Amino acid sequence: MTTITAALNNKIKKTPVRGMMDNVMEQFHTAADHIDLHPSIRKILSITNNEIVVHFPVKMDNGEVEIFTGYRVQHNNALGPYKGGLRYHPTVDIDAARALAMWMTWKTSLAGLPYGGGKGGIQIDPSKYSQGELERITRRFTFALADNIGPEHDIPAPDVNTNSQTMAWIADTYMSTRPPAERTANQHVVTGKPDGSGGLEGRDRATGYGVFLNIKCWLKRNNETLYGKKFIVQGFGNVGYWASHFLEKEGAKLVAVQDAFGSIENQQGIAVEDLMNYTKTNDGSIVDFPEASVLEKDGFLGTECDICIPAALGNQITKNNAASIKATLIAEGANGPTNGEGEKILLDRGITIIPDILCNSGGVIGSYFEWLQNRNGELWQLGEVMQKLDKKMEESFNKVYEYSEREGMDLRTAAYCIAIKRIEKAYVQRGIFP
Repeated sequence: MTTITAALNNKIKKTPVRGMMDNVMEQFHTAADHIDLHPSIRKILSITNNEIVVHFPVKMDNGEVEIFTGYRVQHNNALGPYKGGLRYHPTVDIDAARALAMWMTWKTSLAGLPYGGGKGGIQIDPSKYSQGELERITRRFTFALADNIGPEHDIPAPDVNTNSQTMAWIADTYMSTRPPAERTANQHVVTGKPDGSGGLEGRDRATGYGVFLNIKCWLKRNNETLYGKKFIVQGFGNVGYWASHFLEKEGAKLVAVQDAFGSIENQQGIAVEDLMNYTKTNDGSIVDFPEASVLEKDGFLGTECDICIPAALGNQITKNNAASIKATLIAEGANGPTNGEGEKILLDRGITIIPDILCNSGGVIGSYFEWLQNRNGELWQLGEVMQKLDKKMEESFNKVYEYSEREGMDLRTAAYCIAIKRIEKAYVQRGIFP
């Protein structure tokens, strides 16, 4: 693993993950009050369905055995199989998994997908392990979870510190545990796989592209275009890069970036591809990029701009910095980047927030396309994938925007109301067993 990963891990350790659960519950109850959610359904959605904790041994390269702890929280499956990522990080615990699983339930419901919500991972700092050790850890974790995941039950995907290679190991291990006649029929047990192993062409850019589309849709609704707009990005990984790539193509200007190592600024514009190419030769970091100046870390979110894209960690916009933000639009590329206190300040200042469950849902929509492709034995071309993503994302945005305007509420509350109503309808129609 690179040193940039280690630095990111050290930074995330300081983020209070317990606050995420407070955020998601506050957001849920605010929306539930607005729609007068049935008390029994509120009770059901306030808790998780299943919480799986596994402890498993793995032999290290030096011959010693280490014991790891893994988690999978399955929040709700009223609309379909549980869906959500697996992250490898020291902060992974049951509370973080609960919050992230609940967010996935709202996200998949809002997108109109036949999924519920789940999340999990392993409490581990992956920078301390070799590639071979990570493979063995992943395969052993999959074996421990094998009876709790499945292509029609619970479908993991990549998240923090996991990627397409991780998903390929999980798929291979899971399929190896199935009877021979069923193995190829279980390829869609995970999504986010490599192209050559059943992955979807374009899945790598789906989340960032969705962020771009949401920003574009919001500007269109306000009779504006992207041309000449200045934007800043916190996190220049997969989501931050692809969002920047598409924004720049439509005339917007990247003026500041922050990663785990530092922050840079150039009000004349930072060329997205030049910066990405630079990071590939600089251990993944933006630091010392020659076409930009150093920016103080604490002042990053207060940089002069039109659009701010937090695409790194949770709980980044708080009461301590919300008043300094100069952007008129926040597009949440990360999960839970704005806490409740920070959000109140932003809304009072008239700043619009495109919420995470809408803004970054391109990833799970892309995952749904991959799942369908595997399930139906099809191969979709990139152009077809992007066209489908365009349609789905625009439908979701318009639905939330119009509800927000009609009900006189912020976009996050509108998104939650729509998501929760869809789940409530399923319970009302089916009833509660027995």
